[in-house]
Amino acid sequence: MPRRKPQRKNTRRSAPPDTSEGSLFGSAMMRQEAGPAGYADESFIVRTIPGARATKSYRCPGCDHDIRPGVAHLVTWPAEYGGAEDRRHWHTGCWSGRSTRGLTRRWS
Repeated sequence: MPRRKPQRKNTRRSAPPDTSEGSLFGSAMMRQEAGPAGYADESFIVRTIPGARATKSYRCPGCDHDIRPGVAHLVTWPAEYGGAEDRRHWHTGCWSGRSTRGLTRRWS
């Protein structure tokens, strides 16, 4: 009869998630960044929305174009006073270039 290898205990331990850069919110990472032009002195919470979770159509305040369902994008809101009514959905590229151009659409 052949010998069996002795079973080893699982020595791998899962490390706790690193939340030093932001906090976990579901499967999305949230972080704080400076706001867009005109709001650069304010701090904004930024949350990444993957394309698979993007189910509604939004209008990007950076370029004033639609963000269609299935397109990965960012959701931002002011850190100090932001609530659900203050959230804005941005294209990732529009948010990255927010310091070089102003808003094309005023937040209402």
